[in-house]
Amino acid sequence: MRAMHWIFIGLAAAVATQAAAQVTLMHVHGLAYSPDGKRLMIPSHHGLVVYENGKWFKAPGSQHDYMGFSASGKTLYTSGHPAPGSGLVNPFGLLRSRDGGKTWEKLGLEGESDFHLLATSWSTNAVYVWNPAPSSRMKRPGLHYTLNEGLVWKPARASGLEGDLSALAVHPGDAAIVAVATSSGVFLSRDSGERFVRLAGGAEGLSVHFDLDGNSLWYGTFDGRARLARAPLDGGTGASVDLPVLGQDAVAYIAQNPAARSEYAIATFARSVYLSKDGARTWKKIAERGRAE
Repeated sequence: MRAMHWIFIGLAAAVATQAAAQVTLMHVHGLAYSPDGKRLMIPSHHGLVVYENGKWFKAPGSQHDYMGFSASGKTLYTSGHPAPGSGLVNPFGLLRSRDGGKTWEKLGLEGESDFHLLATSWSTNAVYVWNPAPSSRMKRPGLHYTLNEGLVWKPARASGLEGDLSALAVHPGDAAIVAVATSSGVFLSRDSGERFVRLAGGAEGLSVHFDLDGNSLWYGTFDGRARLARAPLDGGTGASVDLPVLGQDAVAYIAQNPAARSEYAIATFARSVYLSKDGARTWKKIAERGRAE
């Protein structure tokens, strides 16, 4: 029995090593922690990839092309396209999962909308999207939000917003506060996207993320080199955050562990992923250019 015990352990280790070796991040379409903080999830062109207990693996389930992937405290939301042969309508519209991505519920706009820019509030039911084209529930392109799981969408004027959008974020506790990164900088609205003010300029805005305590906004920019900053929402002075050497790469997504809030993860446009457990003072590389470490 003891010999068999070690054989099973050896087989399990071999399977785990093989699974990690087979994980390649072909695309990175988002970054989010599970509510218990145990799993870091990356949606891609071929399903979900998960980092847990120091190992990478492909999540079970259909290998859909998840776009606009975002997490709240209890729910995952996404858009995108179904896996070949799944028989599902393309594009998805808005989907919701209450079991960590194992199964998905349709929330409307199936066959109509593919939201590449989608953001959720951690503790409220707000979902914001940048709508690329008119649909049955949104009469014009632009910024929209829903407070009732997609039944009704409200348009936002987005006055003051400049440049091409690259990222959205919603405050974890106040559904009216939304941040946008664009080619002209980083912008903040406190009235559900009606009016925006520039929070940072002089560089291309690429990523935005609200701390889960609701007190500050993280944002990634590029002005010839990658930069990451953290600005208090009370109007105080922002501060730069040290990054690993990224070269001509930059921060595309930022996530905070809800169960261990000094832990942050960033993913880059070149598909590298870094983890910090000390409030973003030091970083550990866990994937390099799509290759799992």
